[in-house]
Amino acid sequence: MAISKLKASSIASGTIDNARISLDAAEIPALPTSKITSGTFADARIAASNVSQHATSFDDNKLVNDLSTLGLRVHTQENLAASNTNSQYIDVFQDSTGYTNGANTGRNASEFISTITGGALTGSYTNMSSANFSSQGNWTWSSGGSGNSLTMGTSPDNDTGSHTGQGSSPITFGANRPFRWRGGGTYNATGYGPYAGFRKTSTSTTVYAYGSSLDEEGEFYFKGGANAGSPGIYANDGAGAGNETIKYSNADNNSQFYGVERTAGGIFKLYWGASTIDFSDSSTLRYTFTNAYAGDYYFIISGQGGNRSDLDNLQYDIGSAQTASATGNFTCPNITASSATTKMGAVITYQDNAGTNALNTDIVLQLSADGGSNYSTATLTALPDFSTGIKMAKVNDLAVTSGTSLKYKISFANQASGSKEARIRGVSLNY
Repeated sequence: MAISKLKASSIASGTIDNARISLDAAEIPALPTSKITSGTFADARIAASNVSQHATSFDDNKLVNDLSTLGLRVHTQENLAASNTNSQYIDVFQDSTGYTNGANTGRNASEFISTITGGALTGSYTNMSSANFSSQGNWTWSSGGSGNSLTMGTSPDNDTGSHTGQGSSPITFGANRPFRWRGGGTYNATGYGPYAGFRKTSTSTTVYAYGSSLDEEGEFYFKGGANAGSPGIYANDGAGAGNETIKYSNADNNSQFYGVERTAGGIFKLYWGASTIDFSDSSTLRYTFTNAYAGDYYFIISGQGGNRSDLDNLQYDIGSAQTASATGNFTCPNITASSATTKMGAVITYQDNAGTNALNTDIVLQLSADGGSNYSTATLTALPDFSTGIKMAKVNDLAVTSGTSLKYKISFANQASGSKEARIRGVSLNY
């Protein structure tokens, strides 16, 4: 007869085959983890949170920012063109290959981007000639008047000068334009002259009023000759009308060379040396104005009657006028990433050329991973200065619309010549 029911107490010995035993969750008591002393759990049995809660997270932002700073420094010091790796793009605007004007910006030859544009010299000199001045009875020019070397003779005894606004081919060193002028060497027979300078009025006939002070602020002149009385460079740099002072003394009679440079910002630099003025040679820079003067100027020259004096090789270079836009923007070319990108970062270097520019207001950075179809606006935060006068700012891990065509856009606001001028010096794009 078959056994239909068997009490558990009746099983006193032996082993029951596993196949004969059926257990469910309710029949398995709580099992202490200490009982699990061997074996391996399948990955699917372990939740990610069970592992991550015990791991220390790694923040690579400081490392990325340091590498960006290093890259910007190398590109700056080596004067490198824009370049990229598999995770970084760097441009310090050594040329225009990485720059695309969006609106109202320009790349300056001094390697920055700004909304203050123009103001560049032509890079070549034009010779002056007799046609640029009114005729004076004791003046003679080389090559029958077409040459650029002037002799002011002894007869007639004429102290009257002339400036470049008075000739049949007048020259105005125009408002808001940088320019350079140079001349030399000088010669005088008796220690008087030549006298040459820049005046702001179109009616002047003398370089200086024979011992009286200059009429207007921003005017200056070179006074040559050991017997002329305290020869050297005189200037009125914001001292009020009629208050010039000597800025540099030099009593050498002959073979002296003069030079004048007005920067795009209206700052005059005055040079005096013993050879043709090279404006990159700071050893001949004798005075730099404190105040800026952006108006029209005229070159003026005279001798002292009865005393011969010469000034040879008169040349000038007048640049383009500077323009200023309150707003503007620029971008970089599309950078192709090896895989879809959803987070980007950047470090920028910039200069407050005038005023103080507020990050995220006056300078705004946007990043895109889909070729500029969608931009995410960054919140820039300041980093320690890159160098003297050059600031840095950064953004890390900015979420962007997924894509593989990466670029940045930088916008300017509230810009004004002389009061608020931002110059973007470099960008490191990280992805």
